[in-house]
Amino acid sequence: MSVEPLVSPVVDTHCHMDVQYDEDHVLPSVNEAMASAQSVGVTKVIQVGCDVASSQWASEVALTHPDVWAAVALHPNAAAHDPDLEKSLKVIAELAKLPQVRAIGETGLDYFRTGPEGIAAQHQSFKRHIEIAKETGKALVIHDRDAHDDVVRSLLSDGAPETVVFHCFSGGVELASICAEHGWYTSFSGTVTFKNAPELREAAKVMPLELLLVETDSPFLTPVPYRGRPNASTLLPLTVRAISHARGASEQEICEALFSNAARVFGPF
Repeated sequence: MSVEPLVSPVVDTHCHMDVQYDEDHVLPSVNEAMASAQSVGVTKVIQVGCDVASSQWASEVALTHPDVWAAVALHPNAAAHDPDLEKSLKVIAELAKLPQVRAIGETGLDYFRTGPEGIAAQHQSFKRHIEIAKETGKALVIHDRDAHDDVVRSLLSDGAPETVVFHCFSGGVELASICAEHGWYTSFSGTVTFKNAPELREAAKVMPLELLLVETDSPFLTPVPYRGRPNASTLLPLTVRAISHARGASEQEICEALFSNAARVFGPF
């Protein structure tokens, strides 16, 4: 897969370098992944945890790789099936204090994969992650799948942290308008390149430029024309250019804004 490098550096604000896409997917080393990313202008990445083990791994990798920063949390689906949720949340709260951890996430609500029996645990976990973000002064990175209304309701009722990021933004103009009203960031993934996602391109178009972020969510959500294969930070330029096209803006302008926004949310780099 060959992708033309970006004209200016950007940050992959959400990736999972520890996750295998399928049984045929060979995970590159962190050094290999970062070298490939940097060859196309993706100079830094945020490695995101989804449970205790992956959050610990993210923290360790960020400590030893200068261009990798960590986010730690229990994914809502992990929270729903955690046999000792309180214990796991305490571990996340401790990891959140580490200087190389720059965000609390991904947390939130997922009504697609978890049935009604897991909803209470998801809400309990989300509430605690909101508290941890406020206690540490770090950004809250939200996983929101089929739960837009309840995610917004939780943020408003529990009191949103100063910095909120809707990872892999999946709403339309209505949710984008709510995010813009409250100063919440929207991070767009490879889904913005999909032919069946005009509402995402419209949302990317109407969001204030200063609230836009970009991500891979690798190894998932691979952008067109490589959809169906494992994603990687190396393919992020395709998503950046889709956003640039949707907004009718130059690649330079979008790259500069995306990097500046990422530095404001996750920095200093």
